[in-house]
Amino acid sequence: MSDTPPDGARASPSTARNRQPILEVLRPRLPSAARVLEVASGAGEHALFLASALPGVRWQPTDRDVQALASIAAWRTASGLANLAAPIRLDAANQASWPPGPFEAVVCINMVHISPWAATEGLVAGAVQALTPGGRLFLYGPYIEGDVETAASNLAFDESLKARDPAWGLRSLEDVKALAAARGLAFVERIAMPANNLIVVFEKP
Repeated sequence: MSDTPPDGARASPSTARNRQPILEVLRPRLPSAARVLEVASGAGEHALFLASALPGVRWQPTDRDVQALASIAAWRTASGLANLAAPIRLDAANQASWPPGPFEAVVCINMVHISPWAATEGLVAGAVQALTPGGRLFLYGPYIEGDVETAASNLAFDESLKARDPAWGLRSLEDVKALAAARGLAFVERIAMPANNLIVVFEKP
């Protein structure tokens, strides 16, 4: 698998830094033949890497942005991976755009803080709709926690996000947990990740 973007594809340096730690969390927590829905796949590099590393998993990438969908498609075509599905357009906040599923997992990497809160509300509602019983929602990114000191780099990142769009910014993990609980998702675990990020896992009963 080449890291050189094919024609029409985009690349992000942060993906190369965080994809292996994400894989190490997902691998033991996904059924060997899981159907995974990735929300907000962006350029598609995580989808490419994770589908390649988990050949028994059926990976469905999505995004709301047309240019992102084109990038995902370019990566997919160049890879030839049989378990990486063609990307579909999904707006997390629009329930009508969600595929029917069922999926054993919904994965969302670096969307919650770079979108309005309505997108997180839609993400949780959509996960409830799409997940099979016992299926899990995995959220990756930085959060603010009441009982954990927020790293200076995360505070600066939060300020920069809000400067770009006042509706963006790091979310309170307690708010996300409360939202998930209100929708019937059970909190499973909080996993510390490199560079002051977390993976937070919820399960559908």
